[in-house]
Amino acid sequence: MTTDESERAVQAAIDGEMELLDPEVRASPARVLGLLDPEFTEIGASGRRWDVESILTVTSGGSVSPESPVKVSEMSGVALTPGIVHLTYFADHQGRRAWRSSVWRLTETGWRMYFHQGTLTG
Repeated sequence: MTTDESERAVQAAIDGEMELLDPEVRASPARVLGLLDPEFTEIGASGRRWDVESILTVTSGGSVSPESPVKVSEMSGVALTPGIVHLTYFADHQGRRAWRSSVWRLTETGWRMYFHQGTLTG
């Protein structure tokens, strides 16, 4: 994988991650489904395990409002192999602060989040 391919892959994953954090996207189950891998799993900052169906319930419920968007910093990524990207970043949502980690994979329909984990921090 060339440096350009790696950079494009990381940018595609970052773009997808930022879309999933957008309140407008989160309010649309179809748009969320387009960004989550069918085999998606998450271990939330609460310790709860999530899948596609349970995430759709939360995101369509307006858990992130336009008035209180998630603040993201220190976003970085690395292409682990062709078609697999690992992202890490810091998120602050109304004072709830967590380190976040996502694995994105390239599918026939584009880049989709395969795994996500959040860890609360002080």
